[in-house]
Amino acid sequence: MRKIRAATFVSLDGVIQAPGGPTEDPTGGFAFGGWVAPLWDDTVGELMGEAMGEDYDLLLGRRTYEIFAAYWPFMDDEIGRKFNAIEKYVVAGPDTPMTWTGSHRLEGDAAAAVRALKQTEGRDLLIQGSSEVIHALLAADLIDELTVLTFPLVLGKGKRLFDDGSQPHAWTMVKTRQSATGVVISRYERDGEVRTGSFGGDDPGEGELARRARWARETGETPAAWA
Repeated sequence: MRKIRAATFVSLDGVIQAPGGPTEDPTGGFAFGGWVAPLWDDTVGELMGEAMGEDYDLLLGRRTYEIFAAYWPFMDDEIGRKFNAIEKYVVAGPDTPMTWTGSHRLEGDAAAAVRALKQTEGRDLLIQGSSEVIHALLAADLIDELTVLTFPLVLGKGKRLFDDGSQPHAWTMVKTRQSATGVVISRYERDGEVRTGSFGGDDPGEGELARRARWARETGETPAAWA
């Protein structure tokens, strides 16, 4: 069975849109395309290469595939040669032409298609960009490993790494490093269910009970933890 890994650039406020350049994805009025480049250094490049690994196929959404397919087939550097040689699995409908050598269309429900692909024998599946695919797979609890390169920027708006559909899950950080430009690169693996605890006592006082009652009136709901 294959593992599904995601390696992504993210701002402090969780934005992953258009890290590579101004024309990459300006949809929604996003004005900061290319926010990665000024903070890129040899350390970031080295660690990104390490995060991607040597043995993988790409798993991409339609928009990221179209960005990659318009660029990488014409590049003869190390990454270009790698991307051009491996298989590309693309969550896209029939209107998206599969022009890049080694491309395979995954139609229908994204999570179901990827779940079936994950069960096959082969290389790990590496997600690049592809926010909608990431959201669908986090909601279906299908991602095994996250490598997050966090850049010291607040972008304010844009497509984000996590949305409200993500399944609650604990993660273990297995490695982290920092570049001279302040980029923090951390790799996480799944670690079971979310564990909770409390710094408060088991016998709430009158002030705490009054707070709960006031908030229940304000919101119109009584959480199970207060019952």
